[in-house]
Amino acid sequence: MIRIPCPWCGPRNASEFHHRGESHARPDVSSTDEETWRRYLYFRRNSNGWVDESWYHAAGCRRVISLRRNATTNEIAPIAPGGTA
Repeated sequence: MIRIPCPWCGPRNASEFHHRGESHARPDVSSTDEETWRRYLYFRRNSNGWVDESWYHAAGCRRVISLRRNATTNEIAPIAPGGTA
């Protein structure tokens, strides 16, 4: 079981959250080409090790949090409020 430490609600089970995926910068829609936009929408690294992610606390405070999670061990590093994804 993964326990996610919500800064507003405290530690909660991951089933209360919706995984929004890997955090990465959104390209400028007005100046990007189709390939760059497609890669932003559909491609993720899906790597082992530490990954920056966004999670939405659907069953709690309804806020987005950003965290670093080790995709191999599910260890979670300190989090920050406000998602970037």
